[in-house]
Amino acid sequence: MSKISPLMLIPVLIFAGFAGLFLAGMFRENAGEVPSTLIGQPVPAVPTEAVEGTELIVMEDFTSGEITIVNFWASWCPPCRAEHPTLLRLSQEGYRIAGMNFRDTGDQARDYLIEDGNPFFATGFDPRGRVALDWGVTAPPETFIVGPDGTVLSRFIGPLVGSDFDQRFLPMLEAAEGS
Repeated sequence: MSKISPLMLIPVLIFAGFAGLFLAGMFRENAGEVPSTLIGQPVPAVPTEAVEGTELIVMEDFTSGEITIVNFWASWCPPCRAEHPTLLRLSQEGYRIAGMNFRDTGDQARDYLIEDGNPFFATGFDPRGRVALDWGVTAPPETFIVGPDGTVLSRFIGPLVGSDFDQRFLPMLEAAEGS
């Protein structure tokens, strides 16, 4: 009778370990959310130039005593285009929204805001995506809520549309307004 080599068990144990990690991840609270190390921290750097034809966002805008919604977007991004009417509506309702355009061209960003409307009180233009990295942005759209003192309160990954907007983003915004 032949013995089973202990080395043959290694792949089985590795597979079982990964399966256990995946299973635990599926049942954790807020399984769909990616944590952000920025929560509770001051806002990181902002771009040094604006989208042409708009006001430049500056660090002092975050400590104005008002809540600021910071939206990272690009003109080439279909989910960004899908959420644009929501941003316009929030802006019309009086929310302060800063737009951080990244990995885009200046002409396309400017033309997009001219054609589809500009919901932003100020913008930053980050063509290489370096500032987006400082914020921990992985892909557009991503939206942050910044408190009146410049502290990042929450992060929302994905477009601000549908039930995700109603059930996840609006409660974040309401919590920020109540704090």
